[in-house]
Amino acid sequence: MAAAAVDSAMEVVPALAEEAAPEAAGLSCLVNLPGEVLEYILCSGSLTAADIGRVSSTCRRLRELCQSSGKVWKEQFRVRWPSLMKHYSPTDYVNWLEEYKVRQKAGLEARKIVASFSKRFFSEHVPCNGFSDIENLEGPEIFFEDELVCILNMEGRKALTWKYYAKKILYYLRQQKILNNLKAFLQQPDDYESYLEGAVYIDQYCNPLSDISLRDIQAQIDSIVELVCKTLRGINSRHPSLAFKAGESSMIMEIELQSQVLDAMNYVLYDQLKFKGNRMDYYNALNLYMHQVLIRRTGIPISMSLLYLTIARQLGVPLEPVNFPSHFLLRWCQGAEGEGIDQSYQLLRDSLDLYLAMYPDQVQLLLLQARLYFHLGIWPEKVLDILQHIQTLDPGQHGAVGYLVQHTLEHIERKKEEVGVEVKLRSHEKHRDVCYAIGLIMKHKRYGYNCVIYGWDPTCMMGHEWIRNMNVHSLPHGHHQPFYNVLVEDGSCRYAAQENLEYNVEPQEISHPDVGRYFSEFTGTHYIPNAELEIRYPEDLESVYETVQNIYSAKKENVE
Repeated sequence: MAAAAVDSAMEVVPALAEEAAPEAAGLSCLVNLPGEVLEYILCSGSLTAADIGRVSSTCRRLRELCQSSGKVWKEQFRVRWPSLMKHYSPTDYVNWLEEYKVRQKAGLEARKIVASFSKRFFSEHVPCNGFSDIENLEGPEIFFEDELVCILNMEGRKALTWKYYAKKILYYLRQQKILNNLKAFLQQPDDYESYLEGAVYIDQYCNPLSDISLRDIQAQIDSIVELVCKTLRGINSRHPSLAFKAGESSMIMEIELQSQVLDAMNYVLYDQLKFKGNRMDYYNALNLYMHQVLIRRTGIPISMSLLYLTIARQLGVPLEPVNFPSHFLLRWCQGAEGEGIDQSYQLLRDSLDLYLAMYPDQVQLLLLQARLYFHLGIWPEKVLDILQHIQTLDPGQHGAVGYLVQHTLEHIERKKEEVGVEVKLRSHEKHRDVCYAIGLIMKHKRYGYNCVIYGWDPTCMMGHEWIRNMNVHSLPHGHHQPFYNVLVEDGSCRYAAQENLEYNVEPQEISHPDVGRYFSEFTGTHYIPNAELEIRYPEDLESVYETVQNIYSAKKENVE
């Protein structure tokens, strides 16, 4: 009978939502149902928030059932934004209707800001003050972050530009939060030593989009400790470490008992779990991040030492870190108190930014940061700020500072000379030799890498030094041929000669972090430029369609 009542009511509720003045008999039929049945109907998932609002305005019974702190609005919130529920305690009083409104408003604000970023920052990297709009937002930050995550998780290969800037904003928000936590951690007293906590903060800072928490890392380490205890029990069933409770920090003073713990640890870590050092790919950043070390069971001296140190201390063995030249080691104190480079530019930038945020007056590191930014050709105004700060701290650096200031100012002047947006028309006589268009998936004939074109020049526009260093003169057509800006699948950006490129007959997505900066969608055969890129190359899209028709459609017909 209850099921029949539910089915009947489910037919009535939509009618109530549509009718301004429902029939008295229909309303009576609905409100006379048991409260649990009505609540089940309203929480079934078939009604929207607008439906619930209209239903609650029909009579007192339904209004009371749809009270703002009740189950109905809680279910509306949960269905719409399930990932946010972990932030609420079951025992807390929550006005779910108000939370729904605040989250909805935050989502609209987030999308408005993301939509504005491409127009504002297409021609330059987003500066620090570019995030000022975000810092002044009202409402909980977790709501804003949740909307950014929703944008990143949009299905399909569309909205690439939105995803690109949503990722940048989310990076900024989370890194600022992690940086504040790390600063507070470093201000702890000297006797507060939690190397693992510091390592997790660094892991979080370098991987802000990953779900990394100290609690989860500690839980994985605790499971390893349990395996060590099981092995230790076979060596000495009355070992004092077996009686330690979680969170205790007691130390074992007898060397023989310490040695038993280390023997058990070595067996579990290296024989049973097969942890090892990464000799073949030493500079891979994954070797440094604790969550990846635990997943891959692979690391380098500093990360493996930190894991070993954490487990040993939980079992009462005092080990001390030693910052030995070129490597990070551990010293077994044997019962007595002791004395107290990745290949990616992005990791180097993150490391320098993080260290200088904590210690802003390190002249040599500031100089390295300025040189890195200058070398990458990004953010020249920031380079000048760094150089001015260096000159204030150490006037003796005037030689290196003067050189960088001069060339940075020249770079800024060149940018100022570029009046407005440069539009390149394929139909122009000087562009007659340009064969390829933006958005096409290409393959390098010599090096074999896959890439997508995001810009082109009718001839090589690099300086004489670059042309000489890259041995461009050895090419049959030299530098007097079109050159293309390409995003490469390995994450790099390159400037390739036309004679070195060819169509990729099996096009695939290019996994590059800047794809969304230039393109809005991947169609399966090519990328579609976003509005900002299309303004600069207005005739390229038509050329792309012709190429796709000629190359890929012909191939498909041959296969059939």
